[in-house]
Amino acid sequence: MAYDAILFDFDGTLVDSEPVHYECWQGVLEPFGLSMSWDEYCANCIGISDRAMVERMARIAGMDFETLYALYPKKKQMLQERLIADPPMDERVRDWLLDFDRLPMGLVSSSYRSEVEPVLKVLGLKGRFKAAVYGDEVKKLKPHPEPYWTAAGLLKAQEPLVFEDSDAGILSASAAGFVVIRVLDPQDLPDLLQHVLDGR
Repeated sequence: MAYDAILFDFDGTLVDSEPVHYECWQGVLEPFGLSMSWDEYCANCIGISDRAMVERMARIAGMDFETLYALYPKKKQMLQERLIADPPMDERVRDWLLDFDRLPMGLVSSSYRSEVEPVLKVLGLKGRFKAAVYGDEVKKLKPHPEPYWTAAGLLKAQEPLVFEDSDAGILSASAAGFVVIRVLDPQDLPDLLQHVLDGR
């Protein structure tokens, strides 16, 4: 096996959380009589920093940035409550993560540690990752390679295999010099992993 570690993105890769993010934003925008289509959200608001996402959403929704950013804490609270109450992780993905022991695993997310770790704890996965890099712990976020360089360094990995769903994440891992596989649907992840690790 050529790889010495596996690095995963979180939102959209391990958990199908982007629809939940979208629904929470819709709930925040609705009192203003505003909305954003799912296609607009997917095209503009995935895989980037929270601030950049709010800036783009403000343009799409026709809102003042400061007005929308002031609602961001409310959206974060709504999201965390929903993810903790019902984490959107496919059971096969969770079982695979619990059973896999062939390579060390790391997590590389643009979300904050305080947002992700409670969900991992509910899923019983908090201790499964030997390294984790979050958006509030690096100077430059994806698509810059720093998050993936940092995670690989923590694992002392030279050839990690990366799984990502967003363009920004794929650019980040590629710029770091790592092999990256796009995940179109989190429930496909176990099969993608098995094919790659079996050399198929």
